Amino acid sequence: MMIAYLEGVIREKNIDSIVIDVNGVGYGVKVTLNDIVNLKTNEKVKLHIYENIREDLHDLYGFVEVSSRRLFEMLLSAKNVGPKVALAVMSIGKEETIRTAIAGGDVELIKSAKHVGKRAAEQIVVELRDKVGLQAGEDAEGIVTRGSANIRDEAVQALISLGFSGSEASMALSEVDKDLPTEEKVKLALRTKR
Repeated sequence: MMIAYLEGVIREKNIDSIVIDVNGVGYGVKVTLNDIVNLKTNEKVKLHIYENIREDLHDLYGFVEVSSRRLFEMLLSAKNVGPKVALAVMSIGKEETIRTAIAGGDVELIKSAKHVGKRAAEQIVVELRDKVGLQAGEDAEGIVTRGSANIRDEAVQALISLGFSGSEASMALSEVDKDLPTEEKVKLALRTKR
């Protein structure tokens, strides 16, 4: 990583990017929808930068919070997720919302991002759900936490692959005995859904 952050004044705002003036040099930086809305022209700002350098391009992605840049980098670690898709996912809502959606297996919410299909959304959930961490209060909803048994995790995944959202899968499994085998849990959850 060559540029860790840029600190300067916002001179221009576009649909998905800004121009930040750093000591007389204007840097074009791609930012999330949330940051576009919250950042103001002629306001001084510090953006944590992710550089995407290839033979034919050099893009800068900026985030107000360093934790948001880390989440962006985590999204990039998922198979077939490039910067465009990662930024689209980051634009769904607040960072906590995205982390919660991934941890809770909410494929539908992730799929609502521009450029993100069902397969990519499922890939993000499968690869990152144990890495993002859950927000407080979600365990009470029956959403899988890192310390939960893998069997429960497998049951949630099975229901998600059958078209359930993460919250629907958790709700359906909350009424099922936790000690049953995965297959039995899924069958019972499908019955309660009907």
